[in-house]
Amino acid sequence: MSRAPQNRIDATFARLKREQKKAFITYIMAGDTSLERTKEQVLLLERCGVDIVELGVPFSDPVADGPTIQRAAERALASGTALRHVLSLVKELRTVTQIPIVLMTYYNIIFKYGEQQFVADALEAGVDGVILPDLPPDEASAFISYAKTGGKGKKLATIFLVAPTSTEDRVKKIVSASSGFVYYVSMTGITGTALHVDESFARHVQSVRERSRKPVAVGFGVSSAQDARMMREVADGVIVGSALVRTFHERPDAAEAFIRELREAI
Repeated sequence: MSRAPQNRIDATFARLKREQKKAFITYIMAGDTSLERTKEQVLLLERCGVDIVELGVPFSDPVADGPTIQRAAERALASGTALRHVLSLVKELRTVTQIPIVLMTYYNIIFKYGEQQFVADALEAGVDGVILPDLPPDEASAFISYAKTGGKGKKLATIFLVAPTSTEDRVKKIVSASSGFVYYVSMTGITGTALHVDESFARHVQSVRERSRKPVAVGFGVSSAQDARMMREVADGVIVGSALVRTFHERPDAAEAFIRELREAI
């Protein structure tokens, strides 16, 4: 019997574990200015040593995004970007790169598209995972089932969010529902807020890692090499979003140096 192909996210974390390295995960908004520019950014991220790319699918009413990503979504919507365009972009990217790609968006878009159809189309395009911040695992059983069975032996990773306020019982439920990795939100708030790390935070991240055989990556608020170094010490991966989106938009010539600085720190 032939084995099902390993999800690119799982393969990446397995490789990094063997190499005793931490994952560098970046978020950018698909269609921010144009999809062609997004394609160029993904390839630049890969060249600079990024391990996993999160592509935001723009939505008009986000609940977890700070001002930087909200403005990026507005630019992407103004350029006409919709979910079907992002899936086409991923399919095009798959002709030139095999870097793991995760879509991050909101459930309303997936609900309108159709859960089962979305999973099938995402896997066919080459998407590896999805993050839906407003879909709690308690209400995601159908989506998780489709993600596990929807793609000719391939599975779509379902990545759920743990917060510093998550109780032990809640952590167990989130970890159980997650695949690919667990997304640890470093604060109770929106993306782009200043990061604050103390012993309590480190202990909670460690407790989540101890309850999960899955990697735990920390995001929200990581905006500098110093932040990245702190997160590297407590997690299996570090996620950078708002700071990178801002740099690509405001100082595109400085983006490569910034990405490489973060890679070195992680």
